[in-house]
Amino acid sequence: MQTIRGGYSPPRIDGGSWEWTIAMSNTSRKKSRVSRAVALAAGACALTLFAQIAAADINEQDARARAKRIHDRIAGVPPSETVLDNMANRITNNDPVGAAELATEDPAFYSVTLKNFVTPWTNRDQTVFAPLNDYTATVIGMVRDDKPFNTALSANILYIVRGSQPSATSNDHYAQAETNGVDLKAMLEETTQTAVYGTPDAATAGLMTTRAASAAFFIAGTNRAMFRFTLLNHLCKDLEQVQDTSRPPDRIRQDVSRSPGGDSRIFLNNCIGCHSGMDPMAQAFASYDYVHDGDDETQGRLVYTPGVVNPKYFINPDNFKPGFVTPDDKWENRWRQGPNQVLGWNPALPGQGSGAKSLGEELAASTQFAQCQVEKVFKAVCFRAPASTQDRDAIDAIRGGFMSGYRLKRVFAETAAYCMGQ
Repeated sequence: MQTIRGGYSPPRIDGGSWEWTIAMSNTSRKKSRVSRAVALAAGACALTLFAQIAAADINEQDARARAKRIHDRIAGVPPSETVLDNMANRITNNDPVGAAELATEDPAFYSVTLKNFVTPWTNRDQTVFAPLNDYTATVIGMVRDDKPFNTALSANILYIVRGSQPSATSNDHYAQAETNGVDLKAMLEETTQTAVYGTPDAATAGLMTTRAASAAFFIAGTNRAMFRFTLLNHLCKDLEQVQDTSRPPDRIRQDVSRSPGGDSRIFLNNCIGCHSGMDPMAQAFASYDYVHDGDDETQGRLVYTPGVVNPKYFINPDNFKPGFVTPDDKWENRWRQGPNQVLGWNPALPGQGSGAKSLGEELAASTQFAQCQVEKVFKAVCFRAPASTQDRDAIDAIRGGFMSGYRLKRVFAETAAYCMGQ
């Protein structure tokens, strides 16, 4: 078997599934760790080549079956005969990714697949059964327009429904559009959070400062929820998975007891593992709050107070009076050292800053952010979690291509091409 440059050997088709092998010597493995970016780029090129090889020698009937499977998984609806023919032709001409890209042009991909894909990120219950909102609409618009998705946690961006009047205090604009069956592919238009909500540009942080995210994660509490759910939704890691008891505890706030239940061992072996990393980064949200009138939490808005730390950062100070008292919104990523270096923090960034925008840039520049998006798409399109070395190799290759331009729509297409025979 000949080895393709980059360490991959050609796949073969066996019963409709792709088989991938890695042919790397110990020496080449060491080199790949030194030049990770080169390896990812090679992986992306290899994936394109694999897709072409896998599509070769497929007869017309198989091509149509695979085209229909791709379309069903991406759009959730059958393709028209014309689209099916075009997709099948691309597959037989060694372009299954191009066939999948045709499927992403179906309006149902935006109004159904992406809507259901994103909605769980927008609420604490992580349920898909929630109305369309500005968070979901913004992701749909960014995917449609091929906006670099690594700006999703930092950009001053918002998508609204054309011809409707959005509100800073209500979700009716989006809920009514969904009730009326608006074609989101055709009717979403880009604007800014500054223009619609009045949030200063410096205070905007992409999806984190949408109204839906604010209502779910800035309401009451201590604003740690925004950090935890952003980590969960965009890095695919919950706090228990990134615990690190080796980080210094000096930035942990006063409200965290150092002897919960009278036992300091609980703090030293458990609590500190999350809070020593989370609290220095959640400080970025010190000037944000979600404020609503009366008991109706659905009628409220994001409030930003520049230079003023929200009182919620000072609750329960008697739990540990010597604890950290938040003076401003300056954050620091202490996970750049220790075991969480494995998340792949970008060395070109300083690892510290002020406010949510720079924190969003830090999180979205990590390798784990890209890995998370690809894994989520894999589960959504292939209808299963990655379960084999072949799957992991494919995800690595797709991630390499994703990080070159952060086109999430392309990730859907490449993933569907990988799974088309399954």
